[in-house]
Amino acid sequence: MEALEDTRIVVIQGARQVGKSTLSEMIAETRESLVVTLDDPAAHAFALDDPVGFVQQLPDGLLIVDEIQRAPELVVALKAAVDRDKRPGRYLVTGSANLLNLAATDESLAGRAQPFTLHSLSQAELSGTHVSFVDRAFSGTRFLDHSSALTRSDYLERACTGGYPEALSRSSPRRREDWYSTYLNQIVNRDARDISELRRLTDLPRLLKFIAARSGSGMVWSALANDSGIPRTTLDPYIRLLETLFLIHVLPAWSTNLTSREVKQSKVFILDSGLNASLLGVSPQSLAPTIPNSPAGGIVEGFVAGELRSQLGWSDQRAQLYHFRDQRGAEVDLVLEASDGPVVGLEVKASSTIQPADLKGLKLLRDKLGDRFLGGYVLYTGPTAQPVADRIVALPIDALWTPST
Repeated sequence: MEALEDTRIVVIQGARQVGKSTLSEMIAETRESLVVTLDDPAAHAFALDDPVGFVQQLPDGLLIVDEIQRAPELVVALKAAVDRDKRPGRYLVTGSANLLNLAATDESLAGRAQPFTLHSLSQAELSGTHVSFVDRAFSGTRFLDHSSALTRSDYLERACTGGYPEALSRSSPRRREDWYSTYLNQIVNRDARDISELRRLTDLPRLLKFIAARSGSGMVWSALANDSGIPRTTLDPYIRLLETLFLIHVLPAWSTNLTSREVKQSKVFILDSGLNASLLGVSPQSLAPTIPNSPAGGIVEGFVAGELRSQLGWSDQRAQLYHFRDQRGAEVDLVLEASDGPVVGLEVKASSTIQPADLKGLKLLRDKLGDRFLGGYVLYTGPTAQPVADRIVALPIDALWTPST
């Protein structure tokens, strides 16, 4: 709403079925608007046949174009329209692909549009609370009065359910599994083909399964290429496509040359933890601590990364998300760095107890960064917050979305 007051084109982008259309319709109710979806065959044909006429449908109101990636030609017409008439708030467009990653749209949108990425529903949104752990962590909050009634099984239930509104509405895990299967087929058979001419698009679900199995681990791209059967020399465009479709998040390694042994490997997460669990065919019951080689740790880490990713979209504190690892084995699962330098580290554990080894990476960051290190948190499935070292606190995971008492 603020961006519509000062920006010519506002973009709401994100994966299919995260609520982009619902949000844009809510905005439409606040002003004179026309909502047109390119999933409608007639509207799609109009956009392709006469893009200039299409963008002139409501010259004195807000034209909302849903799923604009289905007709990238419209972006050139939008550019011409807003260059002639620089009034803000004329266009709101939604897309199930990152328009700034598409060659046909990137240059035309530069300087004229502000994108907002909508993710699947976070736990704060689902509980109806406006909470920013990010803001509180950067303000130096230690959360020592926080306690939780949630158990390891509760967290795994939430992680395996995910945040897609349609999946949440399904009455059973079996019905959610059916929805996820249909969802992936739709993306491969329509959305991917709308924006890409890659030859092996039918391999995308299989590639996603291999990525899901590596959630929370440093990505060795050559190993992923071998497992997926996609040659390493041609793998990168498929990874970029999955990013563009908001299915995966490539999390870069964080480094300020703290040591000479830092590992530069990225991590890759499935953006929604429920989709991750579905790709692996796991349930909370199959992730019991007694099960050997359980992927529970990676799923919980992806779940936490998703919560932080969503909060970074609305928190007052601007920060970037990374991970850290060095060759000696010290690692921090998630690192938040503010634009002016302060750092918050988070280690994520699916267990309900904390071990001394869990603090190794956070202590390294603390000692190397000095005053830049605002605090470290070991997010775990136990019930109480407790200090475990100087500026490091063990904290129940639900502190991410629970209001302060």
